[in-house]
Amino acid sequence: MQARIAAFLEQSWVRNAIIGVILFNAVILGLETSEAAMTAASGLILALDRVCLSIFVIEILLKLAAYGTRFFRSGWNLFDFVIVGVSLVPSSQGLSVLRALRILRVLRVISAAPSLRRVVEGFVTALPGMGSVFLLMAIIFYIGSVMATKLFGASFPDWFGSLALSAYSLFQIMTLESWSMGIVRPVMEVYTYAWMFFVPFIMVTTFAVVNLLVGLIVNSMQDAHAEESNATTDAYRDEVLKRLEAIERRLDKS
Repeated sequence: MQARIAAFLEQSWVRNAIIGVILFNAVILGLETSEAAMTAASGLILALDRVCLSIFVIEILLKLAAYGTRFFRSGWNLFDFVIVGVSLVPSSQGLSVLRALRILRVLRVISAAPSLRRVVEGFVTALPGMGSVFLLMAIIFYIGSVMATKLFGASFPDWFGSLALSAYSLFQIMTLESWSMGIVRPVMEVYTYAWMFFVPFIMVTTFAVVNLLVGLIVNSMQDAHAEESNATTDAYRDEVLKRLEAIERRLDKS
């Protein structure tokens, strides 16, 4: 029975149906935020939401029946279990904030779609390397914040009056959000050579360090995709070898 349930859950049309329910439930949860929609059909919307949640619960129960304790060995199964479990918590009184967390069910599409899983796995794999890059960026920001506070703090206290304000202003400059007309040009009206500080800062943080982060994530995604391809190739090879061995045994018997 366990094998039959597992085979049923692993069929492509079942996975696609679950993805469809997840996306449909996302639309329903969005409609719940509309006063007009809730006024016109609140009963239907809430009923459809409960139907979607019931389908998710049944899926989890079937997986538990099919895989037993192996269910909890998969990180993606644990992810699904927690997301559905949060949706089942009563949203009355102090736990009303959990009602908003039901939208997290949309994240289940990540575990249901292999392509999205590869993206997340690549991102998680890149986290150790990203930690080093974030540390490097923190050092650069600290040095830049100290310099900016000492150089421009007296004339522009709102932007560079303290270490925290300088760090925030430099973060805005790094994102290139109104950095020129909003901050740098007004500073250059008082400090003519301020560009000699801001331009190298932008070159290092925005174009060098941020692109380094992107490169780490892309490389990790490629590695994850290569591992998945190798696993698929190995599984196909093993299946072919098994079939060849079966054919050889039949020939020997004949």
